[in-house]
Amino acid sequence: MRRSRFMVFVSSLLLALGATLAGAATAQASGTAATGYVALGDSYSAGVGSGSYISSSGDCKRSTKAYPYLWNAAHAPSSFTFAACSGATTDDVLAGQLGGLSSSTGLVSISIGGNDAGFADVMTTCVLGSDSTCLSRIDTARAYVTSTLPGKLDNVFSAIHSRAPNARVVAIGYPRFYELGNFCIGLSGTKRSAINDAADLLDSTIAQRAAAHGVVFGDVRTTFSGHEICSGSSWLHSLNWLNIGESYHPTASGQSGGYLPVLTAAA
Repeated sequence: MRRSRFMVFVSSLLLALGATLAGAATAQASGTAATGYVALGDSYSAGVGSGSYISSSGDCKRSTKAYPYLWNAAHAPSSFTFAACSGATTDDVLAGQLGGLSSSTGLVSISIGGNDAGFADVMTTCVLGSDSTCLSRIDTARAYVTSTLPGKLDNVFSAIHSRAPNARVVAIGYPRFYELGNFCIGLSGTKRSAINDAADLLDSTIAQRAAAHGVVFGDVRTTFSGHEICSGSSWLHSLNWLNIGESYHPTASGQSGGYLPVLTAAA
């Protein structure tokens, strides 16, 4: 009787141990398989401003000089989905960019939020309007970033985790646009300072919501330091009347020197 009970105990122990080992093996296999890379987001991730656009991407203007394309070339993940698109908002990401995510996705990068806050309209207003008009438009954008954007970002980060549970997610921010204190033809110092402050608010908001979802925040303000507009060595396009769409976007050097190192360090 005692021997029978002992054998039952041993059998149960072996079954439990086997289940634990099988679970660990499954988890390890899942982690090993999760090596695909999916690049989501707006024009800063698509590579607008860096040239060499992929013809099949159409108006999304995905570039072979964009940081996602460069990271893929350098690291050769098991798969690469380049879904970022010029003009994208958080709603656009949710509606049309998540199809490439799966349990085999190991890395997701995204830059998003600038278009939600009305980036293009802010810059147009500040270029064409007075200081007071510019500051008023920036105040409207700041109010949106404070009150509405956090919930939009929560929706995006939650959806990414739901579809790609094994992925490391990196939300990459935006640079400050101007180096202040230098003589610079164009916008007034008042406008430049207010635009930089708004970029800081946008970055801090993205960073806060990213932290709440276990998402890594990639801060490009450090890598772009000394390479803002008015620096004499800018990695950002200033106003370009011949190609308005590229205005205030990173150059190819901004993608390779400003964005790529941040993703590489965070991935």
